[in-house]
Amino acid sequence: MRVAFFNPQGNFDSKDSYWTTHPDFGGQLVYVKELAIAMASMGVKTDIITRRIDDDLWPEFSKEIDFYPGVDNLRIIRIPFGKRGFVRKEHLWPYIQEYCKNTLAFYDSEKVMPNFVTTHYGDGGVAGAIFAKWTGIPYSFTAHSLGALKMDKLGVDESNIPQYDDRFSFTTRIIAEGTAMKHSAVNIVSTSMERFEQYNHMLYNPYIDVKDDSHFSVIPPGVNTEVFNPYDSPDDWKVEDRIAALFERFSRKDRLELPMIVSSSRLDEKKNHIGLLNAYVNSNYLRNNTNLIIITSGVTDPYGRTATGSSHEHRVLRRLVEVVLKENLKDRVLFGDIRNQRELASLYRIAAKRDSVFCLTTLYEPFGLAPLEAMACGLPAVATKNGGPSESLRDAESDYGVLVDPMDTESICKGLLSLLGPEKKDQLSELRTKAIKRVLSRFTWQSTAERYLKEIESRLDREFAKPFIPGWFLGEGELPDIVLKQEPIL
Repeated sequence: MRVAFFNPQGNFDSKDSYWTTHPDFGGQLVYVKELAIAMASMGVKTDIITRRIDDDLWPEFSKEIDFYPGVDNLRIIRIPFGKRGFVRKEHLWPYIQEYCKNTLAFYDSEKVMPNFVTTHYGDGGVAGAIFAKWTGIPYSFTAHSLGALKMDKLGVDESNIPQYDDRFSFTTRIIAEGTAMKHSAVNIVSTSMERFEQYNHMLYNPYIDVKDDSHFSVIPPGVNTEVFNPYDSPDDWKVEDRIAALFERFSRKDRLELPMIVSSSRLDEKKNHIGLLNAYVNSNYLRNNTNLIIITSGVTDPYGRTATGSSHEHRVLRRLVEVVLKENLKDRVLFGDIRNQRELASLYRIAAKRDSVFCLTTLYEPFGLAPLEAMACGLPAVATKNGGPSESLRDAESDYGVLVDPMDTESICKGLLSLLGPEKKDQLSELRTKAIKRVLSRFTWQSTAERYLKEIESRLDREFAKPFIPGWFLGEGELPDIVLKQEPIL
C-alpha cells in the first residue's frame, strides 16, 4: 500500500528546520512527520507531499526528494508550485490547483499512484478533494485547526471581514475546509468534543452533519515515546545540574528536593499561567511544601534583560513576575529555561522522582498533548477540564489524571492538593503507574498509525461521489461570500 500525505504549507527536512521558530512550521508538521514515520515502520510506502522552494534563502527545501535518516519506506517529495521563494500559508491558496497538477505529474512519471491520501489543514484538504476529483483516489481530512474558530476568537463579523480577509484569507479557508470535510472519505478528529463542537460551527453546517458517524473517526495524536518515557537518559544529569543552578541563583538549597509543580506551555494568556500562580499563592501548604516551576524557553533571567521585550509572551511573563515579586515568592516560583523536547522530558523525569506533578490550566485545550507527554515520563497530570484532557485523562473505567476548572482558583488548589497534600504519596504513586500505562496503550504514534490504517483499509473498496470543487480553486470564477452571524456560534 502507498499512502500520500498532502501538506502544502510549511515544509519538511531531515533537520526539522524552522520548527517552533516560524509560524508556518508548527505542531501540524510534527503530527504529519511522526504519523508518517509510524506508518512507514509498519511497511506502508509513505510519501509526504510538500512544497519545493527554489531560493538561496531556503536551501533546506530545494531538493525534489528527501529522506529522514534511518527511516525506510518514507520519502519527502517537494512539489514546485507558486512563486519561487517562500510563501506564507495564507497566500498559498491561488496555487493549490498547481500543487495538485504537479503532484499528479510526479506520480505519472513514476508510473505509480497512491492508494489513499491523508490531507492536513485546509489547503491540504481542498487539494485532496481536487486530486480525488481527477483520480478517484479517496482521502481523509485532518483539520488540525479550523478557520471559523480563529474568526470567533478574533471577533470577525460582517463589518470587518474584508480587513481580516486581507491578512488571513478566511473566506478562502472556510470554503476550502468545508469542501474538504464534505467530500472526504473520513474526517479524522482528535476528540469527540472537536467533532461535535468545532465541526458543528454554523459556517460548516452547509457542508457536514456532525451526527453522521460514517463521516468521522476519533483518532488522538501520539506521544513520541522515544523522547518522553520514564527511563533515565544522559540528558537528565545536564538538566539536573541546570535546575540546581537555578535554585542556587534564585532560591535556597533546602528547597531543591521539594516536590515540583511543573507548568510547560506557550506563554499565552489562554494558557492561563496566572490562574495556576494564583492558586499557588492562595495555598499555604503548596507554598511551603512545593516549588512552582514555569518553563520559559529562552529566558534565563525573568527579572533582568532577557525578560524585556514587547512580544505577547514577554507581556505574559511580566505579569507573572509582578505577582511573584508582590507576594515575595521569588525563592519558590522559578522560571526554567528548557529549550527542546529532550530537555523537557528530562525535567519531567527529575520531577517525577521528587513526587511532583505536571499542571496545565488552559482556559480551553483542543487536545492537550503536553499532559500526556508528562504522564509518559511518570509525572502525573493536573489539567483543565475544558477540552481534550476531559477525554484523555478519564474514561468510563477510571481517572488517569486530575481535572480542574481553570477559572476556579479553589478547584486548581484542590486538584493539586489531591496529589501533593499531606499523606497523598500513595495516590500519587498509583496514578503514576496508571498514567504511564494509559499513554502506552492509547496515545503513541504507533497506535495513531494503526487506527489511521484501519480507517483507510475500511474505505479502499468503497465508492465515493466525485467531489464538487468551487470554480475559484480550479482557476474559474470568484469565491462566493460566506454568511456570518454577528455572534459567534461557540
